Amino acid sequence: MAQTLFEKIWNRHVVKTIDGGPSVLYIDRHFIHEVTSPQAFTGLNKRGIKVFRPAQIVATADHNVPTLNQHLPIKEELSRLQVDALIKNCAEHGVELYGLGHPYQGIVHVIGPELGVTQPGMTIVCGDSHTSTHGAFGAIAFGIGTSEVEMVMATQCLLQSKPKLMRINIEGQLKPGVVSKDIVLHIIAQISASGATGFAVEYAGSAIRALSMEARMTICNMSIEMGARCGLIAPDETTFSYLKGKEFAPAGEAWDKALTDWKTLFSDKDAAFDEEIFIKAADIEPMITYGTNPGMGISVNGAVPALNEIPVSEQKGFEKSLAYMGLEAGEHIKGKKVDYVFIGSCTNSRIEDLRQVAAIVKGKQKAADVEVWIVPGSKQVEAQARAEGLDKIFETAGFQLRQPGCSACLGMNEDKIPAGKYCISTSNRNFEGRQGQGARTFLASPLTAAAAAITGVVTDVHDWIHSNEEVNA
Repeated sequence: MAQTLFEKIWNRHVVKTIDGGPSVLYIDRHFIHEVTSPQAFTGLNKRGIKVFRPAQIVATADHNVPTLNQHLPIKEELSRLQVDALIKNCAEHGVELYGLGHPYQGIVHVIGPELGVTQPGMTIVCGDSHTSTHGAFGAIAFGIGTSEVEMVMATQCLLQSKPKLMRINIEGQLKPGVVSKDIVLHIIAQISASGATGFAVEYAGSAIRALSMEARMTICNMSIEMGARCGLIAPDETTFSYLKGKEFAPAGEAWDKALTDWKTLFSDKDAAFDEEIFIKAADIEPMITYGTNPGMGISVNGAVPALNEIPVSEQKGFEKSLAYMGLEAGEHIKGKKVDYVFIGSCTNSRIEDLRQVAAIVKGKQKAADVEVWIVPGSKQVEAQARAEGLDKIFETAGFQLRQPGCSACLGMNEDKIPAGKYCISTSNRNFEGRQGQGARTFLASPLTAAAAAITGVVTDVHDWIHSNEEVNA
């Protein structure tokens, strides 16, 4: 019987199916961080039990950590307590921790792939909604709550109901200046922030296959922003080339055996999906959000919708969102003044993202009244950026290259956007107060963010890239 990619992986990992209920799903890899793990460890300690399989857990500090002077004690009390708790808990339970100062430290969804911990065919969980990032490798990866974090620690299993299945096909060639962030923002704008609720989404088509692994991760990362349980892409030669030689990837005979298995991970020709969507790559433009959820997106050259274009049931929320953002229905965002530019987060903080930005800004200066933060996703990304001289390009342009962490993606650490200020952000969410109380967020690609940093206003990246092949790589 024909099976989808999701079904092949799911069926391998079902330990038991409860009649009329969920399945007991075995979990291959569990990533943890300082925010959602302390309560789970406390639960284990109260019950007097240890982590069942600590070798299958990888821990790092990312959400609350400062991105400047990481060699100094953390000033913010809650952040310091959470990081200290992570250190203590990992030591007591034998869990590998890549904490501050470790060469592998970084955002959890960046370090897993770059270390080769994330592999095709796995089930992967983390107490963070953007765990869907790892699905780019052909894995079932999803975020879980704190009680579920404890469940996985205790049993290496999880109770899960099988989701419905959706495939989104992107066919054709992208226009110059259109990158993976534009693809996913276009999808979410088309189907809405709830359009994939209850689904596992497979991304397919020639435009997806043409993407690098880091670009694929950006798309899978934002699956949750359309309501999906997870997103995944079938592994192929691009995947295998990326993984080969990574620190924790199989090697030698184990590599050959794994590769043979990984090559079976694709949706069979006659596999059935509950829903399929088809999009032409040529229809996708550089995108930007205008509202307070990722589905409120338009092309950079487009206009905020008119009120009568919005369903009646959504008009009140639409007006509230525009009021928060200081925008009007029908207004063009292109040319809107920008105060901050944030390039980072688990969505767009990898070395390819930084290279794209450097290619646009090399030899230029940022607008005088714009503050620009470049926050690499890991210590390895930071080291590579410095080795390639990207730090010098950023410094010359007036950008600040900081240290790894989630940073201004969320108002949980010191890197906050002031109330009323506009920030073009390469992160994944633009909710009210997400980047700081009263902060106003435009989500966009690293290219669009870089162009705005130079001009000081929302800019069409086409005005900057022309035929620069390095930018479009």
